[in-house]
Amino acid sequence: MTVLLAMENITKHRQDDASKILFERITAEIAAGQHVALLGGSGQGKSTLLRIIARLERCDAGEIALHSKPIAAWKPQDWRRKVCYVAQQAVMLPGTVEQNLRTASELHGLPFHEALAKRCMEAVGLGAVDWQKPAADLSGGEKQRTALVRAMLLSPDVLLLDEVTASLDPGSKRLVERCLSEWAAQEEKALIWVTHDLEQAKQVSDTVWFMAEGKLLEHCETAVFFDCPSTDQARRYLQQSRKEEESV
Repeated sequence: MTVLLAMENITKHRQDDASKILFERITAEIAAGQHVALLGGSGQGKSTLLRIIARLERCDAGEIALHSKPIAAWKPQDWRRKVCYVAQQAVMLPGTVEQNLRTASELHGLPFHEALAKRCMEAVGLGAVDWQKPAADLSGGEKQRTALVRAMLLSPDVLLLDEVTASLDPGSKRLVERCLSEWAAQEEKALIWVTHDLEQAKQVSDTVWFMAEGKLLEHCETAVFFDCPSTDQARRYLQQSRKEEESV
């Protein structure tokens, strides 16, 4: 497979105490069509790592390259069109639903594919939403799905998903998972999902990156990680996560 994005020795210090490491020497790569579940306990820096990959935060050491071209050699706007981040809390821009869907394309000088937008909105369960409705009046789940479609319309090579289904009901969650999986497979897009949902991780990924103790401790096939994790930290994480899911 063709490597799209590569990270080498990415290090980040804690914002509240620059003398302490949040994570260090993260080295990994993702290929076209690869779907990664980024797992680990709270506070490991998973969201921060996504934001660094998206060029929304800076790392303190290390290198990132896209298509073998270092991040510093890319214009920020070009990078963010190729590597797109969708946050857990969706941000709607002022204006209507349609204006939100059009904005990303317009900012990057790309044509707006209305037919594709309609298909994507339908696929995530928003086919009946009035496009002239103020985006601010959408529910939280509707905003999240609209933001996701907005990102997909850019056709990024790498889509970074930060707990994007955490606020969705089970039905909407399944629609989003199916839509993203089908879109990524058809277009050979790479996905990196941050999720605390183990069942979701199994379903949407072929690879797991597991972070603990400030390091990327495991980087392996999804089935291997869940059936036979190689570190004590991963085994404890899976045991604790399963107990928490069973108690809900």
